[in-house]
Amino acid sequence: MHELAITQSVVDSVCERAGGLPVRSVRVRVGVLTAVVPDSMRFCFGLVTEGTVAEGAQLEIDQPPGAGRCRTCGAEFTLTDLILLCPCGSADVEITSGQELQIVSMKVG
Repeated sequence: MHELAITQSVVDSVCERAGGLPVRSVRVRVGVLTAVVPDSMRFCFGLVTEGTVAEGAQLEIDQPPGAGRCRTCGAEFTLTDLILLCPCGSADVEITSGQELQIVSMKVG
């Protein structure tokens, strides 16, 4: 379960930045193409925050959709998984969103 390692990294970063202040909430952006399951991440968040300044904090997850652009025909379209195939049939597709994995904000104090 890679969500545990990812969530541990998020919590480590948040706790380091909090400077000892209690963390009330953390907002992350996790694109749908990252294969991170939001419910699993929430579960892991509760586990890895125990005994830290982030214990009891709320985890908010924004999940932007996947999007791609065909290098052959120029079409832009939604991607729901990593099968990169344009409606025109071309597999020459550039992913333009949906792979984000970042801490957006946190509330402390």
